Amino acid sequence: ALSLHTELRTARFHALCAETVVGGRKILLLKPQTYMNLSGQAVKEALAYYKLTPERLIVFSDDVNLDVGRTRVRRSGSDGGQKGLRSIITCLGTDAFPRMRIGVGQKPERWDMADWVLSRFSTEERKLIDGAAERCADALPLLLEGEIEKAMGLYNGK
Repeated sequence: ALSLHTELRTARFHALCAETVVGGRKILLLKPQTYMNLSGQAVKEALAYYKLTPERLIVFSDDVNLDVGRTRVRRSGSDGGQKGLRSIITCLGTDAFPRMRIGVGQKPERWDMADWVLSRFSTEERKLIDGAAERCADALPLLLEGEIEKAMGLYNGK
């Protein structure tokens, strides 16, 4: 949200949200405030309220299978073990929505997964994550226009 110069401060749909404009399109940013494995409820409520289909949804999520700060765009597909994506796919009954994953690195041995993904980044990792957030903001206009292949070419593996 920082890259889009807006703050998520309105509470709706079991989430923090904000409306903004990207590439001339009005969009709703949504950060579910439920447990990760229930985040699909918030997404489903917002889509139903605005009468939108899942194809109009773009999900940004963390990914422990990618190195810290790496990004990956996909048109659709499995949850890849990410519980938030699993919840969204289950609640919507489809995986046919674009998503962009941000790498947070693999969980160290003996760490609990929840503790790992909720832990703080080091100063160096924070710089990598900030760069990934900028790439997400840069990719958003392409994703909104349905230019998934172009976004994949520009932002996968960066």
